[in-house]
Amino acid sequence: MNPIKIIITGVTGMVGEGVLMECLENPNVSEILSISRKPSGKTHPKLKEYLVSDFLSIDINDEKLKGYDACFFCAGISSVGINEQDYTQITYDTTIHFAKAVLNQNPEMVFNYVSGAHTDSTESGKIMWARVKGRTENTLKKMGFRGAYNFRPGFMKPVDGQANVKWFFKPLIWIFPVFLPTKSLTLHEVGRAMINVTQKGYPTATLEIRDIKNLAI
Repeated sequence: MNPIKIIITGVTGMVGEGVLMECLENPNVSEILSISRKPSGKTHPKLKEYLVSDFLSIDINDEKLKGYDACFFCAGISSVGINEQDYTQITYDTTIHFAKAVLNQNPEMVFNYVSGAHTDSTESGKIMWARVKGRTENTLKKMGFRGAYNFRPGFMKPVDGQANVKWFFKPLIWIFPVFLPTKSLTLHEVGRAMINVTQKGYPTATLEIRDIKNLAI
């Protein structure tokens, strides 16, 4: 099976950085284009960086996006303190615009989207973030990608050496997996699952914790 070339977003956040670190180590990935507002701070023969001030400003015909097998979309923010209109622009509008741009340049691409546990696929529940994430998931599945997979992880243990881990998260790193192992993943597992689903596919587009663990083997 040939190694894949990937685009990854969110590398200055915990999830994106951890997935990037797995991809840098993994022999099944040959090339990585990181797209973000700030540099990752990492250098590696596989890694190229494309800095953009605003994902909504990316041109649909941007040829820098061409030649990739998959996009690992790990960018995202917490909904705490944000109204629905602003959260929708950041979470839905930005993701879908970016997805259109990469699909336009790579019609056979797989798009892996980091969503969240308890995302609302009906788009009609009471929890705002879950509705918006559900709408994003549903739209991605209809866009025409070779595969569009929605990752719904729970607690994710960072990769050793990560820089982008919030201070309040650090005490949970060792406690949570011990007491709630079925609700926990490592970012190595998330990264490996994204690579494997790109190369091999999976029967369902919505990947819960158990699916991600299965794919990471």
